[in-house]
Amino acid sequence: MAHVVGALDMEVAVMNSLTANLHLMMVPFYRPTAERHKILIEYKAFPSDLYAVESQIKFHGYDPATSLIQLRARDGEAALRNEDILEAIEREGDSIALVMLSGVQYYTGQLFRIADITAAAHKKGCVVGFDLAHAVGNVVLRLHEWNVDWAVWCNYKYINAGPGAIGGCFVHERHALADLTHFSGWWGHDLKTRFDMDAPFTPIAGAFRFRLSNPPVLQVAALLASLELFEEATMERLRAKSERLTAYLELLLDRTIDAKHLSILTPRTPQDRGCQLSLFFHDEHTVKRVNSNLQKNGCVCDYRKPNVIRVAPVPLYNSFSDVQRFVSILRQSLEEQQE
Repeated sequence: MAHVVGALDMEVAVMNSLTANLHLMMVPFYRPTAERHKILIEYKAFPSDLYAVESQIKFHGYDPATSLIQLRARDGEAALRNEDILEAIEREGDSIALVMLSGVQYYTGQLFRIADITAAAHKKGCVVGFDLAHAVGNVVLRLHEWNVDWAVWCNYKYINAGPGAIGGCFVHERHALADLTHFSGWWGHDLKTRFDMDAPFTPIAGAFRFRLSNPPVLQVAALLASLELFEEATMERLRAKSERLTAYLELLLDRTIDAKHLSILTPRTPQDRGCQLSLFFHDEHTVKRVNSNLQKNGCVCDYRKPNVIRVAPVPLYNSFSDVQRFVSILRQSLEEQQE
């Protein structure tokens, strides 16, 4: 798993689910004080992230109305500008305890510039964590090199470990043996003395200290099978193909789909997106009928209310022919709506 996220082996643990890991990471890494109690996230983050940070803020006796900063894109724009994120951190940083953004934003498909954000936040004394649900297995990550404090993710999206697959977390090496307050379990105890049974808790150095219990073996087996494919393919080669696939999808949409029907929310620059393009339909009724027709013709996309269909040509198993076929079916579906 470590090679997929750009980490040392000791920095990665496979455990739990994404939201459970979010809460476990915020126990040691969200330690609010009267002067520094805010959490910064993007506006309209995935609900699990929003609910988790709101509940953590309330748990510590603060009010999300004053302790939660939700970054909004500029009027008329779907994606956040990197300079606006950095400016917000510089402006509010002295009161921010935790910067917690997505790696890739689930709705717009925007890839946040993790290295820039981490450096800016650390300069202001903030802890930095990322939800990498839509980034792991999608884009090249270098979490250790970028100095990210912690990150969490699920493994049932681009990693293909199956519905409800076991999740993962990253904790930077510099926190390996730090004196952290965190929830502990038997599976995070040093293996040398774990079976003494009466020994005081001695954490394993690294991310394994956060494990609570024995991971489910069938879920781990499914994940291992997928990770073997990623090790053979390598993220660098997959990303190179991904950029070409998504650029081809973008080109065909621009050339063959009338702009009166839809627009692309996702940034146009490859360095600011993964493989996903979010298509915003200008008519709510049209998007529902088009989505239904796509499914009937074997195109597995994702409809998000009220008007977005997320399209993700995945380099591990999608081809340029798949992209061409999708656009052809999309065009036919739109034409049928005009009849």
